[in-house]
Amino acid sequence: MTDKSRFSRLMAQIEAANAAYHERDAPEMPDAAYDALRREAEALLAAHPEWRAESGALAQVGGRAAAGFGKRRHLQPMLSLDNVFAPEEFTEFLARIRRFLGLDQSALEFVAEPKIDGLSISLTYEGRTFTRAATRGDGTEGEDVTANILTLPSLPRQLPADAPDLIEIRGEVYMTKVDFLALNEAQEKQFANPRNAAAGSLRQLDSRITASRKLSLFAYASGETSQPVAQTHWEYLQKLKSWGFDVNPLSALIPETGAEAFQAQIGAQRAALAYDIDGVVYKINDLALQNRLGFVGRAPRWATAWKFPAEKASTLLEDIEIQVGRTGALTPRARLTPVNVGGVLVTYATLHNEDEIARKDIRIGDIVELQRAGDVIPQILGVLKRGEGQPFRFPATCPVCGAHAARDEDEAIRRCTGGLSCPAQVVERLIHFCARGAFDIEGLGEKTVRDFFARGWLTSPPDIFALPAREPEIAALDGWGAVSAAKLSAAINARRRMGLEKFIFALGIRRIGENNARLLARHYGSYPAWREAMAAATVIGSDARLELGSISGIGPTIAQDLVAFFAEPHNLATLASLTEAVTIEDAQAAALSDSPLAGKVVVFTGTLSMARPEAKARAEALGAKVTESVSKKTDYVVVGEDAGSKAKKAAELGIAILTEAQFRAMAGL
Repeated sequence: MTDKSRFSRLMAQIEAANAAYHERDAPEMPDAAYDALRREAEALLAAHPEWRAESGALAQVGGRAAAGFGKRRHLQPMLSLDNVFAPEEFTEFLARIRRFLGLDQSALEFVAEPKIDGLSISLTYEGRTFTRAATRGDGTEGEDVTANILTLPSLPRQLPADAPDLIEIRGEVYMTKVDFLALNEAQEKQFANPRNAAAGSLRQLDSRITASRKLSLFAYASGETSQPVAQTHWEYLQKLKSWGFDVNPLSALIPETGAEAFQAQIGAQRAALAYDIDGVVYKINDLALQNRLGFVGRAPRWATAWKFPAEKASTLLEDIEIQVGRTGALTPRARLTPVNVGGVLVTYATLHNEDEIARKDIRIGDIVELQRAGDVIPQILGVLKRGEGQPFRFPATCPVCGAHAARDEDEAIRRCTGGLSCPAQVVERLIHFCARGAFDIEGLGEKTVRDFFARGWLTSPPDIFALPAREPEIAALDGWGAVSAAKLSAAINARRRMGLEKFIFALGIRRIGENNARLLARHYGSYPAWREAMAAATVIGSDARLELGSISGIGPTIAQDLVAFFAEPHNLATLASLTEAVTIEDAQAAALSDSPLAGKVVVFTGTLSMARPEAKARAEALGAKVTESVSKKTDYVVVGEDAGSKAKKAAELGIAILTEAQFRAMAGL
């Protein structure tokens, strides 16, 4: 298999894993397996940067707000962390930091913090008084759990005079092992682990139930703040302690060379700790460096979580089931005799694709070895004892609609060719449309979507916005009632205004995950501009097609998927109906409107004194659209030493050429 074929297969696996976790609330891959796929894909991408346009499935964040809770928008996004599992991976994390910043081998300083296995929380203080709390949610907005957080005795209600007037303080709500065991002994319904117990306790609609359970809080990060608190993260942690917050006492200030020893030290203490941890988080101490590094996709460049080794178990593989996703992908999963893995009872495991089944020769009736690292659904490592089953034959037809299941040469995924005639694909697209990161409609979860589809009420996304007219019918259904039906109508109506990036993601276009949707929204700015450009891009060789392929992070393969979507008449009809039902807000942030780079198309060429990745990230943070090629739509070409054909083409087209010094001045660097 060529590197290119392997990369394409990895991206297909990651896309399927993202769909299972983020769209169906049914993860089929543990942290370790998912991260292994990402690491292999990123290694290939580093060796072949020209494939970056096909790497759009590498960014997803967070969860969906639970029913019954209001939503709170974070003043600054709460994102996720990338993971490492070995010393050499941490060394590569350090190398990426140095490449991005263009640093030499001078030592970097880190704050190391045990990674608490709990529920992430954001606490907002206004006028130094606690005002609200929200879970991480999808990273942009989370569940409003203010009343429940107020039941925690350790929560400071008021900050002292040296605190900013406005500040978001981030932390983790957790339950100790002792309190978890006591809770399970006292009730009939038992939680699988302390993390689930903490999350379930904080998500009680009745705050009296939350108050009856012993929850704890560690604070460890900052979101929005009206004024600087410290120059280093370590100083910030000391400030939190002085304000009355609990900060993990095992946190330490270490040189980069001390990370491996610290990891071993915490790993040895892990079993004796009062709470569960699944690794250690390492953060660059210097906040100025953190700001320069910024974020990429779903995670900060300046931090990583070094996870502990995965836990393993063995059990019987009872069956291999085939699921059909919204793009027609046939994804196998193993149904297992339930087994306890690291304190969690698991029944299903990921099998990735037909090649993986064949490579490991996994058969129904085998005793298999499982690995779990944080998720309920583990990965099958291999066969421990052969059963009497025959080699598994992957279906050549869709198990739902019977259409032919085709497989491209460069993909590991077999796909149903039934398209919109396949009920499974229609339902999965509707589930995706309503899911977190997309329209995030409370009350329209997988079960409800499937029910309404079976009744003929939902056949395409525009039907969702006609559901309020069916409120009396919905109220009459078993398990609903007038109050629940009214809440669903309100939730749908609340989503009649939608940001462009979420709208694009909600459409479920192949390879357009949240990160690529964000790139497209940022580049085109408004729905009319994007819609017009996509229509023009269906013409081969058009300027719009060339522009689409030149967007940094978008390339020919993704452009082809977008063009295919807009060439389908049914999709155009769906878009027309949707735009009558919803208002799509422009992507350009108002906060960037005064930036001289906001909305400008920028191309970098030549050797700059600052590292190219940092230059691009700075431009994008100020609202610029960074592309890889020069066209008539380019506003600025920033030239470094040895600038070549791009600078020449800019001069021919009369495009403004900036020196690095001029770019720095415009960017306020």
